[in-house]
Amino acid sequence: MSCTSITILVFLLFTFTYLLFKLLLNPKQKTINHKKPPGPPPLPIIGNLHLLGTLPHRTLESLSKKYGPIMSFQLGQVPAIVISSSKVAESFLITNDMVFANRPNIIGAEIMSYGCKGMSFSKYGPYWRSVRKLCASKLLSPSKVEMFGPIRKEKLDVLVKSLENGSLVSEVVNVSEVVENLIEDIVYKMVLSRSKYDQFDLKRLVQQVMTLVGSFNLADYVPWLGAFDPQGLTRACKKTSKALDEVLETIITEHEQTTNNVDKASHEDFVDTLVTFMHQNIDDGSEQNHNIDGSNMKAILLDMIVASIDTSAATIEWALSELLRHPRVMKKLQDEIQNEVGNKRMVEEKDLKKLNYLDMVVDETLRLHPVSPLLLPRECRESITIDGYFIKEKTRVIVNALTIGRDPNIWSENAEEFYPERFINKKMNYEGHEEFESIPFGFGRRRCPGIQLGLRTVRFVLAQLVHCFNWKLPYNISPSNLNMDEKFGQSIHRAQHLHAIPIYRLEAHHKLQ
Repeated sequence: MSCTSITILVFLLFTFTYLLFKLLLNPKQKTINHKKPPGPPPLPIIGNLHLLGTLPHRTLESLSKKYGPIMSFQLGQVPAIVISSSKVAESFLITNDMVFANRPNIIGAEIMSYGCKGMSFSKYGPYWRSVRKLCASKLLSPSKVEMFGPIRKEKLDVLVKSLENGSLVSEVVNVSEVVENLIEDIVYKMVLSRSKYDQFDLKRLVQQVMTLVGSFNLADYVPWLGAFDPQGLTRACKKTSKALDEVLETIITEHEQTTNNVDKASHEDFVDTLVTFMHQNIDDGSEQNHNIDGSNMKAILLDMIVASIDTSAATIEWALSELLRHPRVMKKLQDEIQNEVGNKRMVEEKDLKKLNYLDMVVDETLRLHPVSPLLLPRECRESITIDGYFIKEKTRVIVNALTIGRDPNIWSENAEEFYPERFINKKMNYEGHEEFESIPFGFGRRRCPGIQLGLRTVRFVLAQLVHCFNWKLPYNISPSNLNMDEKFGQSIHRAQHLHAIPIYRLEAHHKLQ
């Protein structure tokens, strides 16, 4: 008998046993008269998992049109609520933000994040507040965003020079790959002070982390399957985590040995900052003390690296894709930059504050292609009734940012179109209450703390690439038939890499300093 056949038989046996025990132990179980939101009828054991498909955010968008903006959805043994409108999201993420501030247990995050000691997946409480405060004030503050400006410029200069050389022979460039490599180089230099470690393939390991954490693990929703690990994801997570731990341990040790180097003060990286807090109390104002040890540091660093790379690269990739599909918008953006910068030099970060149409292009990209269309899930900390619906403690809350950003009631009948001009009279900062119609970075207590760093990177890279180059699609592709299919993961990337031909357009070739 094959391994697959044995797995199927074991699954059927446990399913039968589960149903039998449920029937025997609860023959006259009373139904509590609590009104639940409407939703598709669940199947035994798997609930509605069979409906998700390969692009869950699209499936849930479609189902919300039938069942409404607040929908019940059974994820195996885990009850869930799917939110698909800005009004309902406001009730959850602002009015009752404290109730829904928890993160659910996710096997991949538990393994990769040292027992969820990072900021993204840790439970709401004093420890999470302390870590967030540390990251926001010491790693992601406005002063840090400014301090790392020279790194962004240095790495982008190198890329522009490389693309300029390729343009001489009309080279077709894998734009997706080029952008991801650029963002990785920037992030590693900010976090680690160097782009690579010769003895480790850090980039490959981080990419594995992003893939594994973003993978759909059945054991998260049907807990008894965890003992069998039918998809092999738990084994893969443990293997990758062990290899990554060796790298992070080496990095931290190296930084500890150079902490007292007087030259470090002028270009302190994220690890240097965390090392200064090693074994110190990070007080959040409560009576509890939280010390930063090695596992805390590694979990926080991994959060910083993964979130910074995946989100920025995906946003730039989608923005360039939309600009190639809409030559009118591309020309208008290039004209704005040229009017402010001229065509004899590259864009500087100080120019960005004058580029209003660039902001509109980025806002429109984030509306149509939110970084993580299904925001990191939350978990209900206590039973509550909202809009007449009873939501039980431990219910998982999924906010579909994709649906919210494409709501025709908010964005009019052209909500599916890429039209940056819709933001002419709407300035987005993603951190105030007035922009709740588009929430690509989340909202409330658990929103992304690295918004300003991410936006600065996206705007600078995008401005530089469209200012220095005209971009043409390969000869067999036109703007109207450019494939825009998606690939599901923690962040949504293009299913097919974007390829284009750069044509250098500045009068005076930029000279690297």
